[in-house]
Order: sequence, then C-alpha cells, then structure tokens
Amino acid sequence: MKTSILNKTPLTLAILATLSASPVLAESLDKITVKSDFREADIQQSTTSISVVDETEIKKNAARGLDDLIGRTPNVNASSGASNANYFQIRGMGERSQFSTPINPSVGVMVDDFDYSRMGAAATMFDVQQVEVLRGPQGTRFGSSALAGVINVKTNEASKDTQAKIEATVGSRNTKALGVAVGGTLIEDKLLGRISVHKHNSDGYMENTHLNRQDTQNEDELTARANLKFLVNDDLNFDLKVLHLNIDNGYDAFNFDNDFTTISDDPGHDRLKSNAVALTANYKLNHAVNMKATMTKNNSDSEYGYDVDWAHDGYTIPANWPYSYTDNYKRKRNNGSVELRLMSSETGRIFDNSTDWIAGVYGIKQDERLDRVYNKKSSSTIEYSSYDYNTVNNSLYGQLDHQVNDKMTISFGLRAELFNANFKTSSGFNDTTEELLVGGKVAATHQINKAHLGFVTLSKGYKTGGVNDATSLSNDQLTFDSETIYNLEAGVNSSMLNGKLQTRLNAFYAVRKNMQISSYYENTTDNEFYIYMDNVDEGKNLGLEAQVDWLITPKFKLLTSLGLLKTSVTKYTYSHGKYDTDNKLDGRNQAHAPTYQYSIGGEIYVTDNLTLNANLEGKDAFYFSTSHNEKSTPYKLLNASAEYVYDNFTFTAWARNITDTEYDTRGFYFGNNPADGYTATQYTQKGEPRTIGLTVSYDY
Repeated sequence: MKTSILNKTPLTLAILATLSASPVLAESLDKITVKSDFREADIQQSTTSISVVDETEIKKNAARGLDDLIGRTPNVNASSGASNANYFQIRGMGERSQFSTPINPSVGVMVDDFDYSRMGAAATMFDVQQVEVLRGPQGTRFGSSALAGVINVKTNEASKDTQAKIEATVGSRNTKALGVAVGGTLIEDKLLGRISVHKHNSDGYMENTHLNRQDTQNEDELTARANLKFLVNDDLNFDLKVLHLNIDNGYDAFNFDNDFTTISDDPGHDRLKSNAVALTANYKLNHAVNMKATMTKNNSDSEYGYDVDWAHDGYTIPANWPYSYTDNYKRKRNNGSVELRLMSSETGRIFDNSTDWIAGVYGIKQDERLDRVYNKKSSSTIEYSSYDYNTVNNSLYGQLDHQVNDKMTISFGLRAELFNANFKTSSGFNDTTEELLVGGKVAATHQINKAHLGFVTLSKGYKTGGVNDATSLSNDQLTFDSETIYNLEAGVNSSMLNGKLQTRLNAFYAVRKNMQISSYYENTTDNEFYIYMDNVDEGKNLGLEAQVDWLITPKFKLLTSLGLLKTSVTKYTYSHGKYDTDNKLDGRNQAHAPTYQYSIGGEIYVTDNLTLNANLEGKDAFYFSTSHNEKSTPYKLLNASAEYVYDNFTFTAWARNITDTEYDTRGFYFGNNPADGYTATQYTQKGEPRTIGLTVSYDY
C-alpha cells in the first residue's frame, strides 16, 4: 500500500501554504441556493439532506461525469459495469446495472428538466452550474423515480450579460477536451440565448494485450446545449432548452486477473445518442397565483455490448477450450412529459397570509424497446430476443408550507401517482399492470436561534413494481411488487462565526417494505445466467450525515463531509445453481452500502491569483451484490489542483488519485475462466488510476 504521499495530508499542506500566503478579501462563505425543490431556497433552510457541488468544484476536479464528484457527498455511491457510471446508490438504495429486465429507478438523475435516471452517463459536466444531491425519499416533488433520492444537474442558463468561455484540457492517456460556451442578450429586453459545445476524447485506462491496443476502453463524448429565454412581458416568459448527446465509448473492463489489462478479441462498446427538448412557460396569472407549465421530449438510443468470455481463441489448451460469446443490448427510449404547476405568490398566501401553497399535475409516457443479440460464436448460434416496455405515469401533487409563528414552519406534501405498464416480449410473454401509489411528507422547522435551524421530517416514498425478462424463471418470478419506504429524519443546520462556518447535520431511519433486490439464477443445464428482480419482506437503513464548510481564515477554507450507514435485509434465501455457498441475506448489509464515507478538503488562497486545492476521499468496504457475499476493500483517494488566474485566463493543473490507489467500482462472483475449470471467483472492474492534466480556460 502506498502511504508516503498520504502522510502529507491535505490539511498539513494547507497549513504550511497558509503561513506564506497573501490574504484575499473573503468575509464569509458564499450562499448556496438549492433549485431542485418547487421553490428555490437557501440550503441552510432545507428540511432535506442535500449536498451541492458548484461549478468551481467541478472545474478544480476536472470532472467529466457524476462519478468524478459523488465521492465528496456523504452516503452516495456509484456502480460501473460500463464505461461510465449509469446507476447510483443513495444510502444503500439504488440499482447497479441493467441487462434484459426493464428497470424502474430508485435514484433519479435529472439534467435540467430531462429525466436520465437510467442513463447517468448523460450528465456530462461542461458548462454545469451545480450538481445537487438530495438524499431520502423525494416523492412529493419527483414521484416514483426518487425512492432513495435525486441527483439534479443544473446547467448554466442564458442571461442578459454577454458571456463567453473557451476551455481546453490535456491529460493522461491521450486525454483531450475542448469546450466553448457563449451567451447574452440577442434582442434587448426580449430574447436571451446561450449555447455550449464540448468534445472529450481519451484512450481510457485499460490495455488490451491480445490486440496490442491502449484504447479499447476509449472515451469519445460530444455534448451540445442551447437555451433561449423569450421575455414576452413582465407577466410571461418562455424558456426553451435543447440537449444533444453523442457518446461512443469502448467497453473492455474485465479480465481473469482483476487488473488493468484484458485479452478479449471482441472488445465491447457503451454508446448513447440522445436528443431532448424542453419548453417552459412562466406566467403570472394574477397578483396571487403564478403558473409554470413544462413540456419535454427526449429520444435516446443506447447500445451496450461486451465480450462475454473475456478472452480470445487459443487462450487455453484444447482440453479446456473456452466458449466464445458476445452479448449486445440495443435500446431505444422515447420519453415525453407534461407538467402544470400553480404556486402562490407572496400576496397569494392563504389562511390569513400564513401559508404558501403549490398544486400540480404531471404526466410522463415512456416507451422502451430492447433488441438483444447473443452471439454464441463457438457453437455457431445466434439468439435474438426483444421486448417493448411502455409505461404511463399520471400524478397529482400538492404542498402547504404553514408558518406557525416567526420561528416555526410546518410543511405538508402529498403525491398520488397512477402507474400503467405494458410489457411484451418476443417469446410471447405479455403483461399489463396498473397500480395507484401514494407518497408525501410532513416536515417541521424551528429556528432555534439566529445561528441554528432544527428540522424533523417524516416522508413516504414509493417505487413501482415491474416484470422480468427471463423465460426460464417460474411464473411467480416473472413479476415483482412495488416497494414502499418510510423515512424519519431529523437534523440541525447552522451558520456561525458571521457566516464563516456552516454545518449541516442529520440522522435518518428508513424502513423499506417489499424491498426490491436484484438476484440471478444459473441454469445448470445450459450454464446460462438469468438476472431478475425480486422482493424481500423488509429492509432497514439508518445513518448519519454531516457536512462542514469553514472559512477558517481569509486565506484558508475547509470543506468536509461524513456519511455513516447501517443497512440490513430480512431473511431471504436465493438459489443460483452450482455456485451456491452461504446463500442467506438475513441481517446482512445491503449492496453498495459502505458503513462510512468521508471527504476532507481544503482550499488555500495563496495570492489573489493562485489557489491550491486538495481533497481526500475515503470509503469503507461494501458488498457488491445481494446475490453473493463478495466485498470490495476500503480505500482512500487523494486529489489536488492548483489554479492560477491571469487576466481572463485560468490555468488549472489537476490530479486525481495521486497515490495511484487500486479500487473497485463493480464486482461479480461466478466461474468464467476455462483455465481453472470455471471455478467461481470474484471478478471486479477497476476504478480510475492516477490521472493528471492541465485545463486552460478563457472567460469573457
């Protein structure tokens, strides 16, 4: 284990640098405004456990996607199994991958008004204003896609001021990126606009020794955004957002030695093409009521394929001749949504001017088509399968925020959602379901004194049931039930030392009824694996989350977070074929739920032009799956950057995982190596090794 660099902790480096630093004018911490709820609000007034990563932090970490950021947020994890993390877990809840079975997400991923909950790779980071992570059920606001919480990405919008940015990056492993953003007034007092384009390329960090290639896990990503704001008059404006994504990445991540080399002869791919448009109208109906109406359309084509055997012909002696398979999943998703929301203005409060109110309707139609090609090349057999999964969600929601007195506010939120789904497969299975789901919250805040705000929240979240696509399953395994969560949360938000010290501390206890888990079955006749969703009677999740932002001196800022988590599963026994050993989950932690996570970081303002930044992220071991008992190992990652500003230019030298620590982002347990007789073994996908680079930006 490498320890020499870790002995020089970020805090030590910070103190040493501070001794010779020149002061900058910093009176207090910047105000953080959360934009994910119905109304924008100061983060210190929130009754939800929230982390916000702003544009400055994104740039200093040279973040390409969400998986480069979430290590700084407590009790949030990501699972890979692809070129990017598409699925996230909050407080141990959330999917980890998708193959043939349709997925109804537990963690929502929103990019502005677009729902990318099953495609987290769509959340690219160029020209992003901030990333907001809301932990705990968000049923009133987001419905069934937010059982565990929501990750909300807010991009920079058009403004009256003329703005322009050019950003170029070079880094390890032939990494190159170029981005341009420009915006401002197009027609005085009538039309504002902004457009941004970003291109990222890299060879990736895997080496295919069989093909003698460094780029079989390559990254090739294009993001283009546009925003127009039409200012019709003082009472009406329209907001148009357009997003285009073209991600064409390689996928070649697994091998028999769990290292950074592969020997596959058919490297895979992980692609996403998406075009999305959203139109929002903001209208002041009268002095008391404001209206917001939003329509979105999102068409996405994804393709995910890989070399199933991970090897090439001739890998072993003829007696153990390996099979040679490839697997490819091509999905087409077409989503359309409509939302109409009415909100009280400051003069529209009810109950003797004491209560703000919100009422709305929401509908989303999602059509998903899967075409799978399973090519058994070694037996000259190709299996084709497909399904159509069509869902319609219609919701009614409302919220009251009642100010009891000048110190106490009580909030009531409720959402009723009617879910309809039809699932049809090429094998002839056809199933239609309909269910009514209800969730909401009751929250109370109390201004203890000028510095401290206490809150308590009781919320109910929900997640729709679904169907499994595996013909070998029994009839009772072809469908699974909806899940309900009851979450009790209490915390204190504090702002002290004239705004120089801000803390957010909360504890939570959640009970999951009909908890959904991912399981698998191995058919010992054909040695095929079938992944499916199942229900457990109950699961429990409890923990603590703390965040501290402290401007210790005008030259030094400390940024820390801590997440503690304890999870459990009630009695559940799974049957998976010849690899069964200890197959009981009773009392065991849930998957991707480390018992601790922490982040310790500091910023040193050496001069008015030079800023140093360092961050140490740590994470405990966690179970890779609910289908076996294999675990990761604990790890910590050290990241740092140095930023120098000269006129309109900013030069940022950055490094991630400075100590080159090996860690795992996904893990499986089965037999895949013919050289050892297909003995069941833990196989893992490695996280990013040491990566360094330089980013130069020009801002006007």
